[in-house]
Amino acid sequence: MTDTASLLNDLSQCYASAVHDVLRTMGYGNCVLPPTIRPLDPLQRIAGEIYTISGYIDRSLSRHDSLLMWSRVLSRVPEGKVLVCQPNTKAVALMGELSARALMVKNTRGYVVDGHCRDTDMILDMGFPIYCEYNTPADIVERWRYDRLGEPVTIGTVTIHSGDWIVGDRDGVVIIPQAVAADAVGKTIEVMNTESDMRDAIIGGMDPEAAFLKYGKF
Repeated sequence: MTDTASLLNDLSQCYASAVHDVLRTMGYGNCVLPPTIRPLDPLQRIAGEIYTISGYIDRSLSRHDSLLMWSRVLSRVPEGKVLVCQPNTKAVALMGELSARALMVKNTRGYVVDGHCRDTDMILDMGFPIYCEYNTPADIVERWRYDRLGEPVTIGTVTIHSGDWIVGDRDGVVIIPQAVAADAVGKTIEVMNTESDMRDAIIGGMDPEAAFLKYGKF
């Protein structure tokens, strides 16, 4: 059985490009979310186990019902995860300041949405990691409902399951299938150590071709 705390610690040391390279060599090249999904704060990284959210536009909802449903999402998501949301709309924001505060209380490690965010100044002040496409003041009231929690979602060409793992930085977001997460992260740590040796060699004046032939990296 994988030690979740150890895996999280190791993954937190990895960067997205290195994880992608390892997954590609393992036959999992379709692992990168669209480059339009960016961190609100480019210096904020995310790493952790995923829990998924899905929903859709529903303009028949009352104000009460739409907010009750969203508060239900915030109540039901498990603690300590990175939440990945497919809202199936780009019309409204699927994260705001009060929601972010509620998630921080649950030790949520970050939030990734194939859509938009609002209240960004306050969220940046809070330090809660959010990856999204754009920002909009438009909210979900009378407009959006969730339909599935913890079930597979697709963003771009990548299908994401609860229990998969995620790492994100200013380069982008990589999804690691649960079945290979421990192996992929372990191999990424090895690759990063090799890169450190190669980096030192290049800084020391080693010819780039000779460095590649010795370390097999670039």
